[in-house]
Amino acid sequence: MKLSEIIMGFDYNILKGSIDIDITKIEHDSRKVSKGDMFIAIKGFSVDGHNFIDEAINRGANCVVVEKEVETIKDANVTCIKVENTLLALAKYSSNYYGKPSEKLSLIGVTGTNGKTSITYLIKRIFEEDGKNIALIGTLGSIINGERIENNNTTPESLVIQKHLRKMLDNGNKYCVMEVSSHALDLHRVDYVRFQVGIFTNLTEDHLDYHKTMENYYKSKLKLFNMTTKYNVINCDDIYGERMLKDINNNVPILTYGINKKCDIYATDINYHTDGVDFKLNTPKGIIPINMKLLGLFNVYNALAAASCAIAYNISLPVIKRGIESITGVRGRFEVIHVKSKDIDVIIDYAHTPDGLEKVLTTIDQFAQGRKIVVFGAGGNRDREKRPIMGEIAAKHADICVVTSDNPRYEDPDKIIQDILVGVRRGKAKYVAITDRKEAIKYAIDIAKPKDTILLAGKGHEAYIIIKDKVIPFDEKKIVMEMIGNGK
Repeated sequence: MKLSEIIMGFDYNILKGSIDIDITKIEHDSRKVSKGDMFIAIKGFSVDGHNFIDEAINRGANCVVVEKEVETIKDANVTCIKVENTLLALAKYSSNYYGKPSEKLSLIGVTGTNGKTSITYLIKRIFEEDGKNIALIGTLGSIINGERIENNNTTPESLVIQKHLRKMLDNGNKYCVMEVSSHALDLHRVDYVRFQVGIFTNLTEDHLDYHKTMENYYKSKLKLFNMTTKYNVINCDDIYGERMLKDINNNVPILTYGINKKCDIYATDINYHTDGVDFKLNTPKGIIPINMKLLGLFNVYNALAAASCAIAYNISLPVIKRGIESITGVRGRFEVIHVKSKDIDVIIDYAHTPDGLEKVLTTIDQFAQGRKIVVFGAGGNRDREKRPIMGEIAAKHADICVVTSDNPRYEDPDKIIQDILVGVRRGKAKYVAITDRKEAIKYAIDIAKPKDTILLAGKGHEAYIIIKDKVIPFDEKKIVMEMIGNGK
């Protein structure tokens, strides 16, 4: 594609060279650059792409995009373009390069602290039940016509998003549902992406290491709902959802969902049991009973969000019912392993926030017959304030807390554990600290008695643990299966 076409519609200054050249592809990682590429220098949290411009040129880049002056470019035989913000440029240029694919898809964005992954999978299943060819982008990877592509983030970089959207179009997809993180909204990853529908789940304390305040966190989420063109779907039971109804400055219809307040879509006659949840789905299209195989109140909210999205697309209630009822689980989201040899249950869940942990433990309270043993930690180089809060929540619900590591990164895992124990000691539970997470899991399984329930919280679908700059394989489900000898 011609460089002049890629940079169209975005302010720039040509520092040197011509825009009448061909670009093979766009890259922001100098290690991936090859002959004829455009290299966009991104100033990141720990690495500045401007320091790798020489490497990109040596690898064959014929165009470099910068947001500050770089002396070494003067002598290089490349076109150099200066913009105000290279992250924004990456989003715009990627959209142009791949033919603005989001404008040709029906794109649904799901944002909030908890529930995003489950909601996207519920929506995907309902749409498939309706005969719609739908793709997905999220925490568990991008799914395009059955092919799963791993993503580095909940919401990938803008270049990856546009590439995947283009692939969806080329494969005949008409719809896509995407998890949209607060980081993605704040760091321009979804700028120049056209969303038809936005869905808000909830907002609780998380990512304050980055956002600093809940107000900043909220405002990043709000951005999605001023980008949509068809519908906004809002959880009106959440205090931030209630606020959003006033703050959204977008002339599109709004569908509300919930249980406790008057909403457009709501659940009544909720009955929790060990095999799932039964409830009546009340909608403007009528009422229908749902016999869901997913457990817990939080999954009722997830189902309501998915149903609201389906109603925005005029999908019938029987189809919505079949879609919701066909989901038996989502990887790493309240994933239950029944260990018949010991007559215990091991539950793997991604809960890594105070609210997420409380919701999972409250759900376990509804059916646990024996003791509740929770194995959990907190991520390093992340919001420290939530550590004692999580500890107190765990100790309030559990009989035994096994406090351990969870992606300590560059922090001392033992110091993280001490932060958590401040909260644990406020509760009633017995507790033990075991730094090695594998040993902590083994300890929990070893001490478990018949009818006990073990919750492994925080890792969920993640098949790794991060210690300093090393990503070490750590598949929690696989580890559990090996420890119990596949004795389901």
